[in-house]
Amino acid sequence: MANVSQKQFFQNLKKYYTFYTGGFITFVVIVGILEQLGVPNKALGYMFLFATILLYAGIGFMSKTADVGEYYVAGRRVPALFNGMATGADWMSAASFIGMAGTLYATGYDGLAFVMGWTGGYCLVALFLAPYLRKFGQFTIPDFLGARYGGNIPRTIGVFAAVVCSFTYVIAQIYGVGLITSRFTGLEFGIGVFVGLAGILVCSFLGGMKAVTWTQVAQYIILIVAYMIPVVWLSVKHTGNPVPQISAYTSALPKVTALEKEFNDKTTVKGAAEESVRAIFREKAAAADAKLKGLEAGGAAFLGEEKAKLEANVAALKAAEAPDGKAIEAAEKAVKDFPADPAAAKAAWTKDKGIGARAAPVKAHAEPFAASGKTPEEIDKNRTKAKKNFLALILCLMVGTAALPHILMRYYTTPSVKEARVSVFWSLFFIFLLYFTAPTLAILVKNEIYGNLVGTAFAQLPAWVSNWAAVDKTLMSIADINKDGIVQLAEIVIGGDLVVLATPEIAGLPYVISGLVAAGGLAAALSTADGLLLTIANALSHDVYYKMIDPNAPTTRRLVVSKALLLVVALIAAYVTSLKPGDILFLVGAAFSLAASGFFPALVAGVFWKRANKLGAIVGMLAGLGICMYYMYLTYPFFGVKAPLWWDINPISAGIFGIPAGIIGVIVGSLISPAPSKEVQELVDHVRYPNLEGDINTAGT
Repeated sequence: MANVSQKQFFQNLKKYYTFYTGGFITFVVIVGILEQLGVPNKALGYMFLFATILLYAGIGFMSKTADVGEYYVAGRRVPALFNGMATGADWMSAASFIGMAGTLYATGYDGLAFVMGWTGGYCLVALFLAPYLRKFGQFTIPDFLGARYGGNIPRTIGVFAAVVCSFTYVIAQIYGVGLITSRFTGLEFGIGVFVGLAGILVCSFLGGMKAVTWTQVAQYIILIVAYMIPVVWLSVKHTGNPVPQISAYTSALPKVTALEKEFNDKTTVKGAAEESVRAIFREKAAAADAKLKGLEAGGAAFLGEEKAKLEANVAALKAAEAPDGKAIEAAEKAVKDFPADPAAAKAAWTKDKGIGARAAPVKAHAEPFAASGKTPEEIDKNRTKAKKNFLALILCLMVGTAALPHILMRYYTTPSVKEARVSVFWSLFFIFLLYFTAPTLAILVKNEIYGNLVGTAFAQLPAWVSNWAAVDKTLMSIADINKDGIVQLAEIVIGGDLVVLATPEIAGLPYVISGLVAAGGLAAALSTADGLLLTIANALSHDVYYKMIDPNAPTTRRLVVSKALLLVVALIAAYVTSLKPGDILFLVGAAFSLAASGFFPALVAGVFWKRANKLGAIVGMLAGLGICMYYMYLTYPFFGVKAPLWWDINPISAGIFGIPAGIIGVIVGSLISPAPSKEVQELVDHVRYPNLEGDINTAGT
């Protein structure tokens, strides 16, 4: 009877989401018709954003529940196909939807580390964890750690690790929500963050994992449609071929490669113009470097001398026989903007020194580990550094994928262990659809920028440039550095977080496509943010409050505590996001390194090594997470401490140090202390053989 019920449930789901998909496509067509009738773009933007948020809110409201099993694990009734879609939406966060193509645009071949790491990680999920955690059959990852290793200390460390990596991850999602909301509604970024936050909470507040699951299925449909349409449209526009993977590599990439060579060739018209801009950047960087050295040697006295030179320049300009008003205005501004103290001067001149990076030749998109330098030795050193970071990032992303709590929790929701395994396949398939397309989108957009925007007169810049510059000048800015009135590539700053969202405008597509992409980006950010916030709230309410503080708490109180924590964590995350602590892709990558360091060794050892015990788990998790966090703190500029890199490894790949520390900690800690009890070893046997029926009842459901 249960099988018949589950089968009918599956059929009903297919029917509901087929109608939903048809309704969404109809809505897009209607908005397109309204655009042709002259409805203002801002009104269309509001329609897309708020219509989709209201849709998610409706699903969340219909999925409200007071049942603990429904709230924490969606009643364990989610079929593999739909769990794969929900996992795909949970996985394809703002980083995948917004940031990945932008990173590939900026870094070319080197950006493939994200594609390879994130997709390859699902092999580890399927092989090492998903079926075994489903066989364990409870609510959270700290649940498994508490039951497998015994006592509240491993559970507490697990909660801390889950909160740290999930909180880092959710900041990136809320940043994406704020970016989209502010661009398409005109709200200030900070306000847009909190408006978007309301959209996140309506999806998860009433129904927990049940509401989040069915909302994420709907969000996946929107985000994949929104991602594919502009890429296909752009492909048809340039080549007439509707298959972007073919047109990008056979038509657009050769054009991009030819333009890269032209930009780097000083004997061509375009190359000479680019070199004139780069020369200015080199001069500014050299001047800033000289000032920094002078500041280091002379301190406040040097600062006073530099300001006196600027003031003397103003006086000289005013005393000239034919004073130049614009020159005087610029000189007075230089005096006004001059740093007030040595600390401010150091920060300002360090930033100016960094502009020297823009003086480098154009990086070849298709060249592996392309590196610049003044000598062959320096070029070789930089190429070696790029290779090391490429491989380190792949490892951290793969292992982190197999350890992220909000992803592993998804496999608690399937009806059986077999469905959990099949669900991993569907997850990878639905993720593949986007990841297979992101590199082609990067090439098509680069072809558009290189071929059409570069060489445009500043007086004729397209409207999208000023529109996005108004949102965030660090994402979009174009300044006439060499004063020739023509846009050079070196004068353009495009942040990776902008590329996908601005693609329809860059390509001159109808505004309805811009609204569609915004809705897709919002769906990606909301779906992941829902899962992350729920992971944090559930870990605190279930593993801390229920398991440690009040084991006799009634169901209603447990759910109230979870919802209250969900609200508090969301507000804190929104506040931190408003400080803009980093770009989306770095924050997401950091979360993977943290999860890989803190969870993976203890989880895998807990499944495959009976000798692993409580002390091993404690030492391994603390060592892995501690080393990873310490390295990020030392090397990531946001924290104000900028120590030298260890072996030239970037802070996003801090897990390369945390993972081995965690493995060594688990092994050493386990070997120097007694073996686990017979009951715990039997638990390992039960979890290790997923074909045996029945879940382990340790969660006190």
